[in-house]
Amino acid sequence: MHRHLTTIAFAAGLVMAGGAQASSVHGHAMQCSFNSDYDVQIKPDGIAFSRESGPAQTVFIHDGQLRIDGRPVTVSPQDGARLRSYERQVRDLLPAMAGIARDGVDIGYSAMTTVAATLTDDSDERTRIMDKLRDRHDEALQQIDVTLGHGFWKAGDSGETFGAAVEEAVADMVGSITRDVLNDALSNDPSKLASLQARTSALETTLDKAVEQPAEKLAQRADALCPSLGQLEQLQQQFQFRLPNGERLTLLSSDTDGNDKASHYAQR
Repeated sequence: MHRHLTTIAFAAGLVMAGGAQASSVHGHAMQCSFNSDYDVQIKPDGIAFSRESGPAQTVFIHDGQLRIDGRPVTVSPQDGARLRSYERQVRDLLPAMAGIARDGVDIGYSAMTTVAATLTDDSDERTRIMDKLRDRHDEALQQIDVTLGHGFWKAGDSGETFGAAVEEAVADMVGSITRDVLNDALSNDPSKLASLQARTSALETTLDKAVEQPAEKLAQRADALCPSLGQLEQLQQQFQFRLPNGERLTLLSSDTDGNDKASHYAQR
């Protein structure tokens, strides 16, 4: 299964902002798109790549040395240097992705909390929703901590991984808020109508500060990963060794045709 590296951390958190009217976040165009068939595990003694099918199902890199499917592979001194660089850059990349994912989660749940606090009339219902959102927020952060935060990237760990829990929280929140808003809108109480109008008018401005502006900065951080990903792909293209079937080892690939864009990011 292909997982998009540049969007994984970004989508993991910002998918949540959709429940809080942050469409501009989703409209952000990523500057690059790379993918991989491999799960990744950063270990003290090296980096392990694994997948269920295809050639080179397990790859282990450490200090310029390479093992493929459990067997040592003889590499040139030049490839040894490239493998050291590859390992170093992957070690730097996953923590950066974890940080983006955590901040994205924070922004998304901040959005939903803002909506709930602004539009829920009933204090008991507001407390219930806020407590549930806080629990979901903590669960999402814990999930990041035990995966990307520990240098572990498992198949399927993308924005969709967070989707089910988020959708449940959003659905519950929206249902309660909709009831309150409709009750106020359909009432003949001028004070309730005035209060509803004031709250909805203030919400857009509040969300802009709480979600859209921080999310745009977060998107820029996600885009900043592009040069590192481009450098990894360029290193692969320079490997002189080949797999037993004659193919080049490809742990990462660009979604673009040709190598021009990868070279562009590698040189930025």
